[in-house]
Amino acid sequence: MMLSPTHEEEVTSLVATRKYRDEMRPRHGLLRSREFVMKDLYSFDKSFASAVSTYDEVAKAYRAFFADLKLPILVAEASSGDMGGNHSHEYHLPSSIGEDTVISCDSCNYTANDEVATTRSPLDSMVPGQSMQEQDTRIWHGITKDRRRLVKAWYPGKGSAGKTAEINMHAVREVITDLDPSIDDPLKAWAESTSARAESTSHGGIEIINVVDMRLVDSYSEMMNEISISPADKGIPIRTISQLPGTTENNAEGLDLLRPMEGDGCPRCKTGQLRVQKALELGHTFYLGTRYSEPLALTVALPNSKEPVPVEMGCYGIGVSRIFGAVAEHKADERGLQWPRAIAPFEIVVIPSSGVTDTTLEFYDKLSCQLAASESRAIDTVLDDRKLTFGWKMQDADMIGYPVVVVLGRAWRDKGICEVQCRSLSLKENIPVEDLATYLASVLSRL
Repeated sequence: MMLSPTHEEEVTSLVATRKYRDEMRPRHGLLRSREFVMKDLYSFDKSFASAVSTYDEVAKAYRAFFADLKLPILVAEASSGDMGGNHSHEYHLPSSIGEDTVISCDSCNYTANDEVATTRSPLDSMVPGQSMQEQDTRIWHGITKDRRRLVKAWYPGKGSAGKTAEINMHAVREVITDLDPSIDDPLKAWAESTSARAESTSHGGIEIINVVDMRLVDSYSEMMNEISISPADKGIPIRTISQLPGTTENNAEGLDLLRPMEGDGCPRCKTGQLRVQKALELGHTFYLGTRYSEPLALTVALPNSKEPVPVEMGCYGIGVSRIFGAVAEHKADERGLQWPRAIAPFEIVVIPSSGVTDTTLEFYDKLSCQLAASESRAIDTVLDDRKLTFGWKMQDADMIGYPVVVVLGRAWRDKGICEVQCRSLSLKENIPVEDLATYLASVLSRL
C-alpha cells in the first residue's frame, strides 16, 4: 500500500481514493488530519479542438454543480502555475476568511485571481528630474532559484487615487520566470551567494536585473544615479527590463508591476471598476495541452496522420472536503448550519412534540412514500425518534442544519395540521396533512 499525496496524470481508475497529507489543518470548523477527499478528473483528447471542447464541457458541469449548492461562485481566470498549460480557471467562493484574492468588474464579466489580473489604472509617468523620495519610488528585491541573479523591481509607491501601491510579484515572475518567491530575505541569500562566489572561480551568468514599471521608465536613468552599489556587487553586469518579453521597440508593451486595487478601471470593458475580494478556492480546471504527453511520449495514431501525435490533456479537481467547511462558513447563522439541499445529510426531519407512537410511525412511513412518488428521486427524510425533549430536538435540528423541519404537535394530533419550517426561506407555515407532501416538494424545489 502507498500513501499518495496526489494522483496527477495516472491513466487508471485505481486512483479514486483519499489523498494523503501529513499535516493538521483546521479549516472553518472542520479538522483535516492526514487525508482528505478530492474529486479528480483527467481528459485525453486527440486534437486541440476536442481538448478545448472537453474543457468547456467540464467547466459547464462545474458551474452546474456549484449552482446546485446555491453558492455564489466566481469563475476566475487563473495561472496554471507548476501544473503547466496555458489556460485555467479557478472556482472561488467569496469569503472574508479566504486565503485567495479575486478581482472582478462591477460592469462586465471580467474575473481573475490576483496572479493574472490586470488593471486600467492611470499610467501617467513620473516627473523626470525628481528624486526617488519625491516620486516615492520603491524597490522590491528578489532572487532567482540558482542564486545567480538578483532582481530589483522598481515601482511607484502610490497607485490610483493616491493609495499605497503593492508590488505584483506574479507580474515580476512573468518577466523573470525562474524567480524564487519562497525566499524571505533575498538580499541575505544574495550576499551569501556572493560570498561563496568570491571563493570560487565560476562567475558565469551572474548579474543584477532591474525590472522597471512603465510609470518610471522616463525617470529611471536619473534615479539610478542615486543608488549606491555595494562593494561586493561592483563589477557585476546590470541588465534592465522595461517591457514584456517578446515585444520590440516598435510594439513595446510596458510592464505594469502594481497589484490591482479596489476602484481601478477594468481592463476589459474600459468602463467598470474593479472589486477586490478574499475568496476560498473550491475547484480548478486546467488545459494542459502536451505539457506531459510530449516528454512521456504519450501519443495517439490518427486515421489521416502518418505519424502519431501527442495527446492533448486536461486535469480538473473539486475539493470535496473543503466544500463542507466553505458551505458551513457561508451559510451558517447564529442558530447553526444551513446545508444546501444537494449535500444535506437529510432534506427533511420530522420531529414529534411528544414522543413516537404507532400513529407517528404510520404517518412518517406514508409521508416518505408520498414524497418518493412526488419526485423522480427519493427524498431523504428522517424521523427524530430520540428520547429527548422537544425543545432539545428543535435546537439540535437548527444546529445540524436540515433544510426543512416538519413539526408534529398538538395541531397535528387534533386537527391533522403540521408545522413546516425552512430557515433558508424564512418560512413557517401550517399545512394540512393531505397537502403536506405536495407542499414539501414545492419548498424543496426552491432550495
